[in-house]
Amino acid sequence: MNQTIETILQHRSIRHFTEQAIEADKLDLILQCANAASSSSFIQCTSVIRITNQDKRSKIAELAGGQSYVETAAEFLVFCADFNRHLQVSPNAQLGFTEQTLIGAIDTGLMGQNALLAAESMGLGGVYIGGIRNDPYKVTQLLDLPQYVVPLFGMCIGYPAKVPEKKPRLPLSIVVHQECYQVIDRSELAQYDQHIRDYYAARSSNNRQISWSEQVSATLDKESRPFMQAFLESQGLSTR
Repeated sequence: MNQTIETILQHRSIRHFTEQAIEADKLDLILQCANAASSSSFIQCTSVIRITNQDKRSKIAELAGGQSYVETAAEFLVFCADFNRHLQVSPNAQLGFTEQTLIGAIDTGLMGQNALLAAESMGLGGVYIGGIRNDPYKVTQLLDLPQYVVPLFGMCIGYPAKVPEKKPRLPLSIVVHQECYQVIDRSELAQYDQHIRDYYAARSSNNRQISWSEQVSATLDKESRPFMQAFLESQGLSTR
């Protein structure tokens, strides 16, 4: 096992940070690593907005559901799918296709993962902030995002003040399929559900009594941000 694999396998979401600033050269490396991610057809359809203004940080933290670490992390980045840049380069660009939305989401996610792995490899930690999609209209207004640009997620990065226990993932026997899709093995799922119950009961903070299946049901049994389709269309994405 090499250092890269160790970094990947030791991932935790960090929500408590020290007051130590991230050195400029380290931040530059993180952004360079993000920019080195794969890009579909070399379209390069992601923009990253670094937020240092504390008033903006506070407003985003509020819009994201009161996630205070948006305010306290050394760095806060907003990752956006961006096709406005292409319109500036080619005024006749044909935009609005759903496939472009998928490309933007995939490429932006790859850049985010590169950034976080680079940060973790240097002793930093971070957490994704999907909560910026709780009110994408206000986030778009706050960041002066033009048409064909949508904020997909934020990312807090900093020096960890507290490292939580590692959260167990689904076993590969459930995730990886051979040759074709296979229905879930209920006995393996039951074992994983018990593993998650034990994890929540034993962790040092925020103890819970819930299985993974119960958690998923609670999340997916209700609407989640039903306004997103209308928002994407208002920004010119997924219109056709």
